[in-house]
Amino acid sequence: MASRAPVATGRLMVGFRKWFYNLSGFNKIGLMRDDTIMEDSDVLEALRRLPENAYNDRMFRIKRAMDLTMKQQILPKDQWTKYEEDHPYLTPYLNEVIHERKEKEEWMKK
Repeated sequence: MASRAPVATGRLMVGFRKWFYNLSGFNKIGLMRDDTIMEDSDVLEALRRLPENAYNDRMFRIKRAMDLTMKQQILPKDQWTKYEEDHPYLTPYLNEVIHERKEKEEWMKK
């Protein structure tokens, strides 16, 4: 019989995730989690596949973050990226690119 974790444990984990998200600091300069992924060939291909408006939004956030970092400032608290608003916009494209690359590598082995 499978046991289920108590509801309090789930709420505790969500609270911990929110705390760690705010501790990381990238949200204080307006970045989303997917904006912080290190760019390699897979990420560059995923960026190429992004819809134009999502790509433009990403570039705006990165440029604003660079400007704030150079000025050693952070955004006002009401403009911070909130945990609930941060959605993985790049991750689905990245997973698709990685899957295609691995599939291609498998085909090349044969």
